[in-house]
Amino acid sequence: MNQLYIIVAAAGMGKRLGLGYNKNYAHLAGIPILVRNLHQLSQVPGVAQVLVTVAAGEEAQAKELLDHYAAAQYPGLSYTVVTGGKERQDSVSHAVDQLPDAPAWVAVHDGARPFADAQLFSRVWEAARESGAAIAAVPCKDTIKQEAGGQVEKTLDRSKLWAVQTPQIFSLPLLKECYAYAKTHPVAVTDDASLAEALGHPVTLVLGSYNNQKITTPSDLAWAEGLVQGKGAENMKFHVGSGYDVHRLVPGRKLILCGVTIPYELGLDGHSDADVALHALMDALLGAAGLGDIGRLYPDQDPAFLGADSRKLLADVVARVKERGWQISNADITIIAQKPKLASYEPAMLANVAADLGLAPEDVNVKATTTEKLGFTGRGEGIAAEAVVSLIQ
Repeated sequence: MNQLYIIVAAAGMGKRLGLGYNKNYAHLAGIPILVRNLHQLSQVPGVAQVLVTVAAGEEAQAKELLDHYAAAQYPGLSYTVVTGGKERQDSVSHAVDQLPDAPAWVAVHDGARPFADAQLFSRVWEAARESGAAIAAVPCKDTIKQEAGGQVEKTLDRSKLWAVQTPQIFSLPLLKECYAYAKTHPVAVTDDASLAEALGHPVTLVLGSYNNQKITTPSDLAWAEGLVQGKGAENMKFHVGSGYDVHRLVPGRKLILCGVTIPYELGLDGHSDADVALHALMDALLGAAGLGDIGRLYPDQDPAFLGADSRKLLADVVARVKERGWQISNADITIIAQKPKLASYEPAMLANVAADLGLAPEDVNVKATTTEKLGFTGRGEGIAAEAVVSLIQ
């Protein structure tokens, strides 16, 4: 019983969030919540398959979305889309019906909890192996009052109260028994452990994480956006990439640097517009994201890229980086040229790069230097460029 199936409950409209569409498709820093969730699940060892429940009529949309991000966000993860039901327990029940009658484990997880990591799944699964059922939860931090008729009826003992989260992991036979019970008894539950409790089966509590919140309200969405954007550094990754390029100076060509045409008697030779600075920048971005280099993506033997505008190629690179879930944090470009003098063009170059990367001007730097007449750049035979970028996720 070392296989884990994961049911992701993602069929709810999320009316409290007020988006007018399935909240699981809402973006956090450019990546849908549901996609971020599956990225986390792809890191969990032993996953046999992920079953994503969605509202009736959304099946094609959900599959298209998940397929679009699969290679970048969860390569190798086996997943399928399941038509959900009217309530959450109906959706989970539909997914349970598709699971095999074989020894295995099942995790039920909320689609709108994108911050549950592999370590949490492992802790809950380990506890479930001991008792047959285990759930993530955190101790309540607030005092809880029980209400009756608009008045406080009593104050509950906070030391015994836990706020329940997901994942909730069960042996497959137990979860099938739970949902068979639900089909024959008039029970309405908001989590799966309640069904196990109704059968008298023990459920183990496992310490979850206060960052493992379910995104339900606009304030939850704002909190999650802040966490992704950098207010929760413990959940972030940082990558740095460097790029270098060089082009020969020749007559009869335009000299284009960072998208700015520089008046000069020589221009840079190349298959595209030969914007050496943007080429170095693109290689830095691709390197930081683990996406290869511009030679692989835009080969100089391909006629499709003859005379290509490097700013358009940069837009494609930026889109690829963002599809991998990365945000660009900053960029620094150094142009190495003896001639012409470039200082007066640096503000325009910086403005182009900042706009193309979607960054504030203070997060971008473009500078030029010489080699004191040493080497091929010093002799005026060509121009080189170096770039360094940082990405966050």
